[in-house]
Amino acid sequence: MAINFKINDRFNKSLPADKIEENSRRQVKEACFSYVTPKIPGNPSLIHVSPEMLDNLGLSEADAKTESFLNVVTGAEVIRNTKPYAMCYAGHQFGNWAGQLGDGRAINLTEIEHNNKRWALQLKGAGETPYSRSADGLAVLRSSIREYLCSEAMYHLGVPTTRALSLSLSGDQVLRDVMYNGNADYEKGAIVSRVAESFLRFGSYEVFASKGDDKTLKTLVDYTIKNHYSDLGEPSKSVYIAFMKEVTKRTMDMVIHWQRVGFVHGVMNTDNMSILGLTIDYGPYGWLEDYDQGWTPNTTDSTHKRYRFGTQPHIVLWNLIQLANAIYPLVGEAEPLEEILNNYQIEVQLELQNMMRSKLGLKLEDRNDIQLIEELENVLQLSETDMTIFFRNLANLEKDNTHEWQSVIEKAFYKPEEISKTIKECWSAWFKTYEERLKLESLSDSERKSEMNKGNPKYVLRNYMAQLAIDDADKGDYKLIDELFNLLKKPYDEQPNSEKWFAKRPEWARHKVGCSMLSCSS
Repeated sequence: MAINFKINDRFNKSLPADKIEENSRRQVKEACFSYVTPKIPGNPSLIHVSPEMLDNLGLSEADAKTESFLNVVTGAEVIRNTKPYAMCYAGHQFGNWAGQLGDGRAINLTEIEHNNKRWALQLKGAGETPYSRSADGLAVLRSSIREYLCSEAMYHLGVPTTRALSLSLSGDQVLRDVMYNGNADYEKGAIVSRVAESFLRFGSYEVFASKGDDKTLKTLVDYTIKNHYSDLGEPSKSVYIAFMKEVTKRTMDMVIHWQRVGFVHGVMNTDNMSILGLTIDYGPYGWLEDYDQGWTPNTTDSTHKRYRFGTQPHIVLWNLIQLANAIYPLVGEAEPLEEILNNYQIEVQLELQNMMRSKLGLKLEDRNDIQLIEELENVLQLSETDMTIFFRNLANLEKDNTHEWQSVIEKAFYKPEEISKTIKECWSAWFKTYEERLKLESLSDSERKSEMNKGNPKYVLRNYMAQLAIDDADKGDYKLIDELFNLLKKPYDEQPNSEKWFAKRPEWARHKVGCSMLSCSS
């Protein structure tokens, strides 16, 4: 039985295609995409499906159990009347221009319309494309589990993100060097079918600007505005400026959410920045365990730490500058674009302060709040203090009993026995200031707790949790994938039966590959 999607392709019907149709590595000119057919997997099998995404695409759980569904989400079967393709884009990687990149292991199957929403359906790990360079276009189980779980977890945290429909095994073995240290080994091949309104990135526009191809650049920007920012009006100089302004706002909103929940993307290259302000490309991401502004999960970035937690809002600005440079030929003057970027620098600081106020349960604005927040961030880093546990438990503090702060946050300390007298005095001083600040608020303790718990999650996809699921899956046991998938659907709820996951990173995970450090290998 064939899967009945309501197909409504726009991208590959509206934009210029690569004139060459053979699947060979090459520089692609004056084209937004190249047609490509997914590799037929050796022995595909389905591991997990997102019921929500099934519903969003107009499918039932019964549909997901059919052979046709399995074939579609693993690339074994091309949906009737569709032509899969890989998108062309370029990008700056770690601050350096990398030239043409493109979908090296992502293949877009089609666009689906359901309930007045459009979704692009894409396979990650389904074979090589003209943009694969020296790679094989495949993906392995460990990275696919991480992408599948995290994209859905982020959605339920309230973070703008691409989504995931399914996780499958290809039945093939894939050779990978996990830490890029010369120890390559075979791993289980896997495929994630992921979904978004669009997978366009900043690099999609940079590629044409870099070649001086203003014609194709204008075609793509106009397409983007017409199909994804139609409320801005018909494309024109003023609308191009409004487009840049709206992309800036959406991207700022996204990174504020990252900082709120302690998410570190790990690879904020311009080719990994969505034009819709979505979190995209879950590679060596990580969640802050102890609150550390300087932490990055990416081993490739371990020396310079360009993409560390504390710099993410600033890297967004750097990336937005590259996007502004790319669309400049359509605007023709720098001043309006510079104004947008300058405003970002002011607004992002204000939004970060507002976000921190909400995490602290503060509704009013006070002139001393900036100092209160800065002092908290300083004291949090005096010792290993778990970010998620600290902010979640902070809501339990009664404003007339802040002297009991130790009983509230001691579970957040990784080594409570090593908390020195000096550090305790710093904490005590901060809590005294916090107590005075709470007196300015009208919310009761219970009301404040309720508000704080809406923004401070109890459960996040800690690296060690994902690694446990990966370890089990390598042995053919997928129960933990399902358990975590369902746990992370309600990250702000107490979930008493899942209290074991509201815990600090175990000591065994401190230096374990996949828990404390990850590479781009996938």
